[in-house]
Amino acid sequence: MKNYEKYERQYFMPPEVTYEWVKKEYITKAPIWCSVDLRDGNQALIEPMSLDEKLEFFQLLVDVGFKEIEVGFPAASDTEYNFMRALIERNMIPDDVTVQVLTQAREHIIRKTFEAVKGAPHAVVHLYNSTSLAQREQVFKKSKEEIKKIAIDGAELLKKLADETEGNFTFEYSPESFSGTEVDYALEVCNAVLDVWKPTPDKKAIINLPTTVENAMPHVFASQVEYMSKHMKYRENVVLSLHPHNDRGVGICDAEFGILAGADRIEGTLFGNGERTGNVDIVTLGMNMFSHGVDPELDFSNMSKLVEVYERCTRMQVSPRQPYAGELVFTAFSGSHQDAIAKGMACREKNPNGKWTVPYLPIDPKDVGRTYDSDVIRINSQSGKGGVAYILKQNYGMTIPDKMREEVGYTVKGVSDRRHMELSPQLVYQIFEEHYVNDMPYFQIAECHFKQVDGIMAEATISHGGQVRTVAGNGNGRLDAVSNALKQYFNVSYELSVYEEHSMSTGSSAKAVTYVGICCDGKMYWGVGIDEDIIKSSIAALCVAVNKLDAVKQLDQCRDERLNEIMNYIQENYLTVTLEELTEQMHLSKPYLSKYIKEKSGKTFGEIVKSVRMKKARTLLKNTSMTVENIADSVGYQNVEHFNRLFKKKYGMTPVQYRNSKQDVK
Repeated sequence: MKNYEKYERQYFMPPEVTYEWVKKEYITKAPIWCSVDLRDGNQALIEPMSLDEKLEFFQLLVDVGFKEIEVGFPAASDTEYNFMRALIERNMIPDDVTVQVLTQAREHIIRKTFEAVKGAPHAVVHLYNSTSLAQREQVFKKSKEEIKKIAIDGAELLKKLADETEGNFTFEYSPESFSGTEVDYALEVCNAVLDVWKPTPDKKAIINLPTTVENAMPHVFASQVEYMSKHMKYRENVVLSLHPHNDRGVGICDAEFGILAGADRIEGTLFGNGERTGNVDIVTLGMNMFSHGVDPELDFSNMSKLVEVYERCTRMQVSPRQPYAGELVFTAFSGSHQDAIAKGMACREKNPNGKWTVPYLPIDPKDVGRTYDSDVIRINSQSGKGGVAYILKQNYGMTIPDKMREEVGYTVKGVSDRRHMELSPQLVYQIFEEHYVNDMPYFQIAECHFKQVDGIMAEATISHGGQVRTVAGNGNGRLDAVSNALKQYFNVSYELSVYEEHSMSTGSSAKAVTYVGICCDGKMYWGVGIDEDIIKSSIAALCVAVNKLDAVKQLDQCRDERLNEIMNYIQENYLTVTLEELTEQMHLSKPYLSKYIKEKSGKTFGEIVKSVRMKKARTLLKNTSMTVENIADSVGYQNVEHFNRLFKKKYGMTPVQYRNSKQDVK
């Protein structure tokens, strides 16, 4: 970048540098806070606050907990003067609050100031004059002694008028443009002022060091503060105050390092309002201490109200990225961040009284009045499975199975990507409902009845293709029986891989949520059921999952009524049924029936019977202690070796291996 040669460092290092402040690890106690919103902040506004707005803002500062509030420059305008008088005459200043007013070291301004504060229960009169080299040479064209005399004369007049004016007054002095002043000279001027006031333990004085225009790195400022603190007269009776601005963007660092270096007091504003780049942000300073387990002695628990009043009265906007207060400061869109936060919150639920350690969240958003659902985890195209799952759990009580989360995450953020928008929790749930709860476009099970017959026999009423059919199936439980009925009806093969359930709420009207995942040709298909009856919710979840299978989608017409009747008869009579018996039952010839079954189902009569028997054997192996020999006999095979061979051929393992396995098979 061109023209950098015309600039040089305009700060002054102190005559001696000790860097003792560097050895301190963190701030252990809150400083005295002084809000200068109503003076420094207000004078920086394009449209300064009205009297009513200043009164409202003053009350806000009191509610937050400020004990010292600089209310204005009474000699600057009638509004400033009237505001000061309104606070006093309306008795609006709490007993534990001190107001502060600013005055230049000029006689008529000082006198006007004391007229404004007459009768104040406790007021700080803040005197200043510029001491910097640049201002001495270019603006005032005065020597060091002449500038010092301005400060001394002003200090003497403050002392005289305080004795003559009704009220209780504390004195404050600022060597304005301290940041551009030789440090030993600034000390000389401050000590001269203190020699006039002679502060005591009962009547302390405030010396305020402003970075009127920030011009150095924060460690330089801290070194200057440390030197002033060590060499200032009456130090035990002086409140050393800082007034950082933010021209270099390190106002917070100046304040924090300055406290470590010996400062007792900080002047600043809410959210850093003020001239040019603003004053130091007291909200951030206080919350930084809070995040280290130190009481800031200010209450920011209702951050949204703080922002609302601030924005309305100042007509300024709090940045979405403003620390602790911005709309987006707790927000995670990134999938990996969302996942980490969700897992951290899950750990916190197990130890709610432990120290806060949730990843990516320096403080608990609830401590400043924020919520997890809309403020922390927000969903767009960059979000991941963890964030979507967290939203569904926090807002709707849905605990998505781990194996299901990735698909749900991609489904939801895919909608966000296509629509180019952030998704609200309501919209996230709507998408979830559409894809996993209500998605049954091809068939539904209207009702289902069960019989206990060496396991479970299900008779499911299926609505499909504009018609209704009753389909039977055997299984080792109700859901398995329904699943086998669906497999039979649609001639599909899949594995019931995942089954999870939980209660959605508590009480007598609590609803059960069931998650079912089926695996077909190496791909997972998911469904979710919600019902007060756990069986109904399970069946609904299974139906949603099976509706997603390509074979089901391609079966446009309702299954042949006669074939359905044949299959149901085989299910109910698998142990003894023969082709001859079925021929009589259906009133068809044996050749025709045999050909009919093959054409309609793709399987022979013998293959269908064998499949039903094998499924029944599976049920008995998992749910009973019967011997393999007895199971073989009970499903229609008197030769156990033959049964073993058939079972292994179908499932790839022996009956004993299946019984000992933890997973089911197709």
